[in-house]
Amino acid sequence: MATDGKSNLSFVLNKPLDVCFQDKPTPKINSPHDVLVAINYTGICGSDVHYWLHGAIGHFVVKDPMVLGHESAGTIVAVGDAVKTLSVGDRVALEPGYPCRRCVQCLSGHYNLCPDMQFAATPPYDGTLTGFWTAPADFCYKLPETVSLQEGALIEPLAVAVHITKQAKIQPGQTVVVMGAGPVGLLCAAVAKAYGASKVVSVDIVPSKLDFAKSFAATHTYLSQRVSPEENARNIIAAADLGEGADAVIDASGAEPSIQAALHVVRQGGHYVQGGMGKDNITFPIMALCIKEVTASGSFRYGSGDYRLAIQLVEQGKVDVKKLVNGIVPFKNAEEAFKKVKEGEVIKILIAGPNEKIEGGLDTTVDEKKLKEAKACGGSGCC
Repeated sequence: MATDGKSNLSFVLNKPLDVCFQDKPTPKINSPHDVLVAINYTGICGSDVHYWLHGAIGHFVVKDPMVLGHESAGTIVAVGDAVKTLSVGDRVALEPGYPCRRCVQCLSGHYNLCPDMQFAATPPYDGTLTGFWTAPADFCYKLPETVSLQEGALIEPLAVAVHITKQAKIQPGQTVVVMGAGPVGLLCAAVAKAYGASKVVSVDIVPSKLDFAKSFAATHTYLSQRVSPEENARNIIAAADLGEGADAVIDASGAEPSIQAALHVVRQGGHYVQGGMGKDNITFPIMALCIKEVTASGSFRYGSGDYRLAIQLVEQGKVDVKKLVNGIVPFKNAEEAFKKVKEGEVIKILIAGPNEKIEGGLDTTVDEKKLKEAKACGGSGCC
């Protein structure tokens, strides 16, 4: 069997800042519709780091040891009897949340809102920083030959950006402002550009982040100032010549001043999407929202079609996710990788699976140029 002699070593969080490696039993296929995947590469999300540091996010509390990780790609090593769309040897990007498929939200097409969602590395469910992972076949997306497994591990955050950007209803030729230039903000800018936006403005408080954003996807950038939200909004509109305001504004920061400025940047009748998560409650410019009749939306994870579109964008060269990756580390260095993310030393770093050999041309150390960029940026953004 393909798992013979292979490790199911897992990176386990016991409590805040207490992690260890455990060799767990290889999972079994319990449904004829499931597949067994050997994990090749996993990225680190801001939520992973938050659990590592604090042991909880909101009401999701780590009460028992939990395997971390959910941004993964791998290779199929076994398939259930009813699986027709995947075969052993296929390389796949993993969508790491599985809904009930029966509730009102699932049946209406909004399975990301399923109250019984089983999401990797969200208590009480284990994550994908492990050797082998079982998953429903329809939540594993075959990668085209031109898309690498490393790129496959970045499909998850790109799908988050696809879902956010879909809410903005962007049409070709429209203008878009993205508040925040962390990984998800950068990817939102890239997706907006792929949708045909004529102007994509990245806004942040760190100059080096904006330098990277300009090289990645943004047509314009704006360094936010310590002035009122209204003045920052006027400055953004003037800097990018947005006329009466942007057609769509996406907040990927979760920061209160950013959100406030965003509502003053969007034009009358425009779209505003809240993608970044921050404080539970903030002071919100409700008058600007009402008077301009702005359509405001929240965005949570991803839904139907988002993964497939994310893969297409990478396959067609419209979003170059490789530019975000600073380096690849062996599985034994997983905790070191988490520390690099926490300290703001990387934009994105990949952890090779425990059975993955990373010699032969792959970076096993952090790229120094990107390291300087990321460190100056003050860290990565959260999904």
